[in-house]
Amino acid sequence: QVQLVESGGGLVQPGGSLRLSCAASGFTFSSNTMSWVRQAPGKGLEWVSDINRSGSAYYADSVKGRFTISRDNAKNMLYLQMNNLKPEDTAVYYCSKATTRGQGTQVTVSS
Repeated sequence: QVQLVESGGGLVQPGGSLRLSCAASGFTFSSNTMSWVRQAPGKGLEWVSDINRSGSAYYADSVKGRFTISRDNAKNMLYLQMNNLKPEDTAVYYCSKATTRGQGTQVTVSS
């Protein structure tokens, strides 16, 4: 079955950087569009970024220019490089394939 395991979250100061990783298994990773979504405290799920099987990337306006999504099909890994983090980026970040998500990794941006 599909398994998605996120890692790399943590506490970072405003302006800092983090790199999230997602290990995927149970499906043909290279053939699928993969996404990052997030959920801030008390709010609904928010789409952050997609990368399709060709490597084309798409971003929410709120993260464009600061976040970079990438994938390594040989390793079945999805990444999210997050730079210039802001307090409003605080959320649980999930790797997703269609409607399936992992357990999430917490990102907290605070001084």
